[in-house]
Amino acid sequence: MTQSTARKTDDSRPQNDQKAHVLKLPLENLQVDREPHSYEIWLVSKLMRMAGSPPVRFRLWNDEVIEPDSGEARFTIHLTDPKALVSLVTNPNLAFGDLYSSGRLVVEGDLPDLMEALYRSVHQARQRWPKWLDALWRNHNPRPTGISDAKENIHHHYDLGNEFYRLWLDEAEMQYTCAYYERPDLTLEQAQLAKLEHVCRKLRLKPGMKVVEAGCGWGGLARYMARHYGVEVHAYNISKEQLAYARAEAERQQLDHLIEYVEDDYRNIQGQYDAFVSIGMLEHVGKDNYPALSELIKRSLKPDGIALLHSIGRNRPMLMNAWIEKRIFPGAYPPSIGEFMTICEQGDFSVLDVENLRLHYAQTLTHWMERFTACEDPVSDMYDEHFVRAWRMYLAGSIAAFRAGSLQLFQVVFTHGDNNRLPQCRQDLYTSPAAPEAR
Repeated sequence: MTQSTARKTDDSRPQNDQKAHVLKLPLENLQVDREPHSYEIWLVSKLMRMAGSPPVRFRLWNDEVIEPDSGEARFTIHLTDPKALVSLVTNPNLAFGDLYSSGRLVVEGDLPDLMEALYRSVHQARQRWPKWLDALWRNHNPRPTGISDAKENIHHHYDLGNEFYRLWLDEAEMQYTCAYYERPDLTLEQAQLAKLEHVCRKLRLKPGMKVVEAGCGWGGLARYMARHYGVEVHAYNISKEQLAYARAEAERQQLDHLIEYVEDDYRNIQGQYDAFVSIGMLEHVGKDNYPALSELIKRSLKPDGIALLHSIGRNRPMLMNAWIEKRIFPGAYPPSIGEFMTICEQGDFSVLDVENLRLHYAQTLTHWMERFTACEDPVSDMYDEHFVRAWRMYLAGSIAAFRAGSLQLFQVVFTHGDNNRLPQCRQDLYTSPAAPEAR
């Protein structure tokens, strides 16, 4: 369950009832004086073996240390109380994040590196797990993503407040999706603008075209397309906080005559367009809704139109981590590449391009985490330390997932199956750098 978390003013009165990702609780101090029982030490050893004996030592509530079976430990996990151990053994997929958020599990060592080591070790070990353990530690199905459910899911994450996201996203266009590091030394701002340019080139945009965007975030892509390509954009979103920012920015940049930000669900898109684009929304659609999305894109695209979907994904079908789905992204489901392709198959689309930007997302998240770490004090003032630790875990775990390959980032470009008015190669996409300072 979750409870409301409100940003606080000087007199501590809540300004809104926005929902946080985790229980609104202070950091817990449940340290105990007693020695661990023999079965508790056995549980730790068993847990480490079932996780593939990663390079991790455990330090218990009485400071007793349990070393890994083989190899040298690079990280230390400190459990502050016996109940934390029980929770971790019962369901580590959910408990690890909750215990870290509440301060009952403390990590010594680099958090993203620890999470990557755990992901890699568990991935190898789970091939040997008994079926009962796989059932015990399973992730659960995502929450529904119908129209009313989608509003609640989006409110849970994206309506935390523009002030919060502005602290650590790029200053250029507030992009909360994977950047494009065509050179590894790009800043976050440069890489996010390069991503927007990369997307526009793939869509073959030209002045006067009409574009529809499903799930527009803070509206940066719509403004970029209007400003640099002279297209007319209809951008759909159901987050009130994001739309308020997007509309204000379009007016400030004198682009509002080219952009209409629509507060509505993507399923209600009307009209026909030269391009259909969605960046970072497919993860929230739910695979049961893929046939309807395919039909929507088919009727929205003009005969020569091009579509681009950009989404976190998997190499094979797999449920989202239980803690992420429950505390951070309710309703989230990153599709496998095969599930992704069903959208194209059902609409009789021709796939023109599939690009995997997995390591680009790992680098994006690393930049986000650096900025988030630098602003933890103001974030704690907005919410509390429990919230800060939860988001630190979310960013670190996401970095690790992309590094370890358990998450992918797919950009898929497609068009109607009978569209022959297309370039026969992609050389023109790379004739000049996408990053703004190099053009």
